Amino acid sequence: MKAITLNKNFQLEDAVIEKPILKDHEILIQIKASGFNPIDYQMIENELERKLLKSPILGRELSGIVVEKGSCAHQFNIGDEVYCGSGSMGSSGTYTEYIAVPEDIVAFKPKSLSFEQAAAIPSAGLTALQTVNRLKLSDNDSVLVTGATGGVGSFVIKFLLANQFRKITATVGSEENRQILLGLGLKSDQVINYKEDNLATKLLKANNDHPFDFGIDLVGNYMSEITAEVLKINGTYADVTALISKDAHEILFNKGAVIMNISNYSYSMNKDYQYYKRGLENISKLIENGMISPPNYKIIGNLSLDTVLKAHSILKNNQTQGHKLIMKH
Repeated sequence: MKAITLNKNFQLEDAVIEKPILKDHEILIQIKASGFNPIDYQMIENELERKLLKSPILGRELSGIVVEKGSCAHQFNIGDEVYCGSGSMGSSGTYTEYIAVPEDIVAFKPKSLSFEQAAAIPSAGLTALQTVNRLKLSDNDSVLVTGATGGVGSFVIKFLLANQFRKITATVGSEENRQILLGLGLKSDQVINYKEDNLATKLLKANNDHPFDFGIDLVGNYMSEITAEVLKINGTYADVTALISKDAHEILFNKGAVIMNISNYSYSMNKDYQYYKRGLENISKLIENGMISPPNYKIIGNLSLDTVLKAHSILKNNQTQGHKLIMKH
């Protein structure tokens, strides 16, 4: 079968490989669409992310059709339309035609969604869901979300609004992205352009001149310092990027803040695969009940090296414009 693989020099190349041989509790999925994530190119370039590499095939989320089942796999039937995360979750990656995955990480694709829409959900959706669930917000808590129109950020905003949280302030970098958040239900004074002068002051003003109870930082580096600066004493900083700066760390320490590290990978370390299935089933219900909308997506191309390289370049240069990048298979 066709695949895009990493060679020993960490360069991507076209390859033809054997179809996976199923273990007892695995199913074989013919991939119909897969999503791109920053970690895909970061695994090639970043030593920290590279340590998580389990397979020469990158790609971490997919939708497709069940075409074969292991001897002990009984949760799905041949022909079922499904979606799931992959990669560190007990499987290889998605830049290929077929993938073998533990059936415990797989959920039925929401019937109302296309394969492309469904493939845009798992990585960002599960990260956002974990973030919102672990923060245990109260109705009056104020939340700052940086990078709010990215894949995770859009889901965070949707989950917060679906749960009736209203004290939200979000950062964007363009008028186009501001319009995306207004379309999700935020008001104009809740959306701040991070390129403006005196950013910290403007963020505090948006929160009625009060520091924030929670900061969900989806950008890191400079924005980790801004988030730390506008957080209240003993507040909570949710770190989704592992790009918190040394200065931000010092500010948070001096404020006695809690740093909450968000990681989907952690659940695969002890093979808690049900975490992935439960999360996707919860997201499916929210979508099917009309509580949240499916993500915006953009098809970059078909399964090919050119498509992968193009998608990685767009991600690296932060040019997604609020769209999840999708590859058709």
